[in-house]
Formats: sequence, C-alpha cells, structure tokens
Amino acid sequence: MAKDMTKGSIVKTLLNFTLPLIMSGLLQQLFNWVDAFIVGNIEGELALAAIGSTGSIYNVFIMVIVGFTSGLAVLAAQQYGLKQFEKLKGNLTTFTILLGGICLVIVSLGIIFSKELLTALATPLNIFQLADSYLKILLVGMPFLTVYNVYSAILRGMGDSQAPFLAILVSSVANVALDFIFVGILHYGVAGAAVATMISQVLMTLFIMIYSWQKYPQLRFSFKEKLINQEALVLGLRFGAPLAIQSGVSSMGNLLLQRFMNGFGELTVAAITTAYRVDSVILLPIINLGSGLATVVGQNIGSGNDKRARKALVAGGVMLAVVSIALTGVVLLIGGPLIAMFGLTTEAIVIGKRFFFTIASFYLIYGLATAFRGYLEGMGDMVFSGVAGIVALITRIIASYSFADYFGDKIIAYAEAFSWVVLLILYVLRFWQKGRVRKEVIIEEI
Repeated sequence: MAKDMTKGSIVKTLLNFTLPLIMSGLLQQLFNWVDAFIVGNIEGELALAAIGSTGSIYNVFIMVIVGFTSGLAVLAAQQYGLKQFEKLKGNLTTFTILLGGICLVIVSLGIIFSKELLTALATPLNIFQLADSYLKILLVGMPFLTVYNVYSAILRGMGDSQAPFLAILVSSVANVALDFIFVGILHYGVAGAAVATMISQVLMTLFIMIYSWQKYPQLRFSFKEKLINQEALVLGLRFGAPLAIQSGVSSMGNLLLQRFMNGFGELTVAAITTAYRVDSVILLPIINLGSGLATVVGQNIGSGNDKRARKALVAGGVMLAVVSIALTGVVLLIGGPLIAMFGLTTEAIVIGKRFFFTIASFYLIYGLATAFRGYLEGMGDMVFSGVAGIVALITRIIASYSFADYFGDKIIAYAEAFSWVVLLILYVLRFWQKGRVRKEVIIEEI
C-alpha cells in the first residue's frame, strides 16, 4: 500500500520500502539466471555466449525505460509529499501511452535490423544465428515491460514497493516453469528461453495493471477521459528525460564496451557476461537502497522538510556503506562457485573469478556514490545526475581502450571501478556546491 515517508524512523522507513524492491530485483534477475543456467547446462557454452552477446543491445532499451521511469518515480514521490494525488493519474496515463507507443516503434526497428546490430558489435560467427533469434523474440516483450515500468514507478513514488515485488514474483514463477518446458523438455534452445521470458513479461504487466486498478481507484482511467495530460507531459519530461538520455548514452557506450569485450573471444564473452549476471544480483541491495533513498528524499522535499531529507542521506549512506562491505565479503567467498553454476569451462571460470575479485574491491565506492545520487535525484537534480553518469561512462570507455594492452581482459573490471571513483567525486562535489548555495541564500534572507 501507499506509504507516507515524511514521518517516523528513517532507517525503518528505508528498510520497509527497500526490502520488497531488493526481492523484486532478485526475482527479476532470476529471469536472466534461469535462462543462463538452463541454457548453459543443457545447450552448452556457445548458447550461453549467444545469450550474453545480446545483453548490451537489449539493455539499450531497458536502461532508457528504467532511466526515464526512475525520474517519474521521483516526480510521483514529490507530488505525493505535496498531497497532489490527482496528478498521479495524469502521469500514469500520459506515459503509459507515450512510452508504450514509442517503444513499439523502436522495437520494430530493432527486430528488422537485429542482424546489422549484431554485426556492428563483431558478434562471433559461431554464435551469431543463436544470438539473432534470441534477440528478436526478446524484443517482442519490450512494450509490455515499458508499461510495467511506468506503473511500477508511480506506485514506488507513492511508497508502494510491494506491488512490483508481487508482479515479479508471478512473472518469475512463470518464467522458471516455461524455461523448463521450452528448453529442458521441448529442447527449443535459446529461442525457447526467449519465449519464456517474453510471456513472463506479459504476465507481469497484466498483474501490476490489475493490482493498481483494484488497490487505487484514483489511478483508474477511462478512454472517455483525456489520456494525454499536458502538465504531466512537461513535468514528466523534465524529471525523466535527463536520466533517460544518460541511460541511453550509457547503453550506447556499453555497445562499444561489448564490442571491446567481443574482441577477446567467445571464452571471455561467456565468462564476463556470466560474471555480470551474478554481479548484477550482488549489487541489487545497493541499487535498491539508492532508489529507496531517492523516494524518501523526494517525498520529504515535496513536503518542504529539507532537514529530514538530509538526515535520510546520512542514514542511507551509512546503510549503503555497511551493505557494500558485506557484499564484498560475499563475492570474495563464493563468487567463483556462483560462476561455476552456469556450466562454464575451467578456463572461463578462472577469467570470471578474476573479474569478480577485482570489481568487488570497489563496491564501497559504488555504494557511497549511489547514496549521493539518490539524494540529488530525490531533490530533482536530474540533469546533473545524467551528466555525471555520461562523464563516468566516457571515462570507462577511454580507460578500456587505452590500457587493454597493459592489463588484457582485466581492464574490463579496472575501467568500471575507475568510473565509479569518478562518479563519487562528481556527486560529492555537487552535494557540496548545492549545500554552499543554500547557505548563501539563507544568509541573504537573514
């Protein structure tokens, strides 16, 4: 249910809001894990590499959508803090239609030009056809995933993190069952894994729409009403566009990084993309704590409680530091066995473990950067957050290509870790600058 985050214990509020998000993220990542685990153990390492090689293309769509709707979640949080409940439906209807329609067009183009995209990324020939069939089927589910993210963003802004969890729970159970049927029993290979994921995304979207209509009558809309709200459109673009642009640029940069990784051969592709699957799950508590912090800050900024918003940054920063250190220990202890679960060869497992041990050493840096990002985005400082993300990406790309001859495939981890350091420095400087400006305004008013 919706929750007012402008009162009560900040730590308790963050935990209650974030835990369902973490569980949602774990289940969502289970999509990728189940595909990889079943395909890797039944179809072999080449099939696993084919799935991994499509990740950067698929993530272009995912990251733009998630980036935009992250901005919508902050807007919804501020409006909820201001008690402007009537504006939430305008956001929901406007961007369900707008983003869903745009996504449908872009996905259609992606399906038509999938071979050209895979060729541009220098996808190894021995996995090319498998990657093409997997990508085309997966893209069919993207419009549904877009609608899901819009609903999820509005509900998160209202303080309801339970709905996304329940939706993804339904979807994950369906995905596991369908993977066993299509891949394990019918032996449809990577295409079967893609169909299972696509159907699961449709079910997830239907669930969250029905949940919203039943739980929140104020979010129900009719086609007799005006579905595109101009005010919602302007505000939504102001909050969502900077993060969408940053996510899109980051995704395009990741295509360059995917091409860079492909240059090391299918063994490294299988190892590193599998390590990233595990890494993405390990980092979920950090990412979702940051998202929860942005929502708490957003509601308090909306209600005019700046002091509580700053307290939320301190509490969230400490929580993120503790969680980051704990996750570093987890990776160092069981990172290798987790990678080995996916049916990789011994040589690939060694590459994946080496990546893990390097990147985990920088989790604390990433956690602190996430805390400052959550605070700044909760305040509505989306443009700077987007610019900082782009600068960090450029740093990562330059480091990757510049030092590959010195570090080999280890530069993949070193470059990403260095980009986290850059990100933290930028966010801290921005926080200090905004605090200094605020003090000057207060002094002038006195």
